[in-house]
Amino acid sequence: MQSQPKSPLPAQMQSKPGLDSEMTPEPRYLAPLYKGAGKLNDKVALITGGDSGIGRSVAVLFAREGAAVAIVYLPAEQSDAEVTAQAIEKEGAKSLLLPGDVTIRAFCQSAVEQTVRKFGRLDILVNNAAYQQTNQDFADISDEQWDLTFRTNISGYFYMAQSALPHLRPGAAIINTGSITGFEGSKTLVDYASTKGAIHAFTKSLAQNLAEKRIRVNCVAPGPIWTPLQPASKPAEQVAEHGADTPLKRPGQPEEVAPAFVFFASEADSSYISGEVLTVLGWETSAA
Repeated sequence: MQSQPKSPLPAQMQSKPGLDSEMTPEPRYLAPLYKGAGKLNDKVALITGGDSGIGRSVAVLFAREGAAVAIVYLPAEQSDAEVTAQAIEKEGAKSLLLPGDVTIRAFCQSAVEQTVRKFGRLDILVNNAAYQQTNQDFADISDEQWDLTFRTNISGYFYMAQSALPHLRPGAAIINTGSITGFEGSKTLVDYASTKGAIHAFTKSLAQNLAEKRIRVNCVAPGPIWTPLQPASKPAEQVAEHGADTPLKRPGQPEEVAPAFVFFASEADSSYISGEVLTVLGWETSAA
């Protein structure tokens, strides 16, 4: 088995939005055991939150499979985004960097238009950008936090999907990032878990709506993964124990989640699947 960092990991915190480059150890995203097979040759993908964490590894594997990749990220994440672009290009693929905020519909429309202008088409949309903040007490969730969590985690998905739809052809794919918290809830992530449940329902509903257009819509719902979302949203001691309660006794690495996105992006793998929510849970076998 491939060796991955075990819990406990170093206690650490970051200011939002968080960077891969400031994590110890840095998240693993290159997936050295993954061999490309040309599954996405000549395709174009747009990934929100593609600068770091899961989105970064998805971008690299899509490139390894032959796709050109555009990534959306916040301007504060520029340094991570540039590393991701270099990794995409090292795979022999073209990249496009799109700094901006998915809570703004006009930006989402612009990101799609810039991608199509650059590459001539759009085949795969990955909705992955997320906002998370831990609250021990439900009463501490402010209106501003609630609104930002929903605008980022579900409204941003809605804006991106509507913006992309006029450019998506039969055989295209939309892949959303959900979470195990969307099934099981979370005592300290009430607003975040609520949006993830909404994403799961959004996935299934949109899959039904777009079936006649022959556009597949699926969702990957990870468990605890080692990404900047953790040190940017949780106390340091909780970050150190992230994933320790899984059967593998550690958090997953982005490179262990990314192949699930390739599966849903590839017609060779998932042409008969739409509306699915696939969990990636560190060998856990239950989800509500």
